[in-house]
Amino acid sequence: MVSYYFKEGKKLKELETPKSGCWVNITPPFSIEELETYAEQFQIPLDFLTDSLDIDERSRYEVEEDVKLILVNTPILNEKGTVNEPLYTTAPIGIILTPENIITISPFESPVLKLFIDGKIRSFNNEIEESEFVLQILEQNVYRFLSALKRLNLKRGQIEKELLDSSRNQELRQLLSIEKSLVYFVNSLSSNELLKMKIKRVDFLKIRNNEGLTDLFEDIIIDNAQALEMANIYTNILNGTMDAYSSIISNNLTHVMKQLTLITIVLMVPTLFASFYGMNIPLPFSDSAYSWIFIFVFSIVVSIVLIWYFQRKRLF
Repeated sequence: MVSYYFKEGKKLKELETPKSGCWVNITPPFSIEELETYAEQFQIPLDFLTDSLDIDERSRYEVEEDVKLILVNTPILNEKGTVNEPLYTTAPIGIILTPENIITISPFESPVLKLFIDGKIRSFNNEIEESEFVLQILEQNVYRFLSALKRLNLKRGQIEKELLDSSRNQELRQLLSIEKSLVYFVNSLSSNELLKMKIKRVDFLKIRNNEGLTDLFEDIIIDNAQALEMANIYTNILNGTMDAYSSIISNNLTHVMKQLTLITIVLMVPTLFASFYGMNIPLPFSDSAYSWIFIFVFSIVVSIVLIWYFQRKRLF
């Protein structure tokens, strides 16, 4: 599926056919035949499109003749929702710059690009200018990472509260899911940071003489570094948390088993005496009609003594 957008005033207008200076957004589903058609229509290399759909593709830039490609990874909410799957994964956004158009393509519907389509970016200028549009996509992508990191940290805090009195593995599986998401984030943010540093060094976007865009790019690099640092910190905290709570769960289970063992010992006393006097052999007081009272009282006394002893030893 392909959509064409052109800026009129402060709003994006969707076009039925492309024209010079418009933004071309390619979203799933699509087939290889459609990609070949788009490549021929906009005169771009086919591998620029196919590489943008590879979820394992690293962030990079590439130039072929007068066509430029920028691949940047973005967080994607995992819709599978299973415990063993990460809450977030990452996928590339392909930004293809041609002399006529700006083309974006992603294997999933990108929340970052949707912000521009829905008109939620206030700084989006009256015209779709190539370099500034790319920087705004990179800026919103970093904000997306920061927002996802905050959500993961809040989720971790909620799970920690549940883990305090838990002896189950479900909470640890949820923490493992968060850890997988953070691994994706750390790798993607590191790759994105290297990409932005290279773009800045070679002046890939031709903004060196534009002080406003240069400052914006500097801020984006700083925010990306902050997001990477946050991801590393959260990963270290989570690793320590999982180790600590694994020990806590083990201790909880040990405590429960100890309590059950002590209760079994206390309950064993009346059972033991009842078993003795249930045998068909002569025993003290067995001929008395009130022998059961003696057995009952003696068993209760011994059980109370055991409970007192265990409490004194702080076993209960």
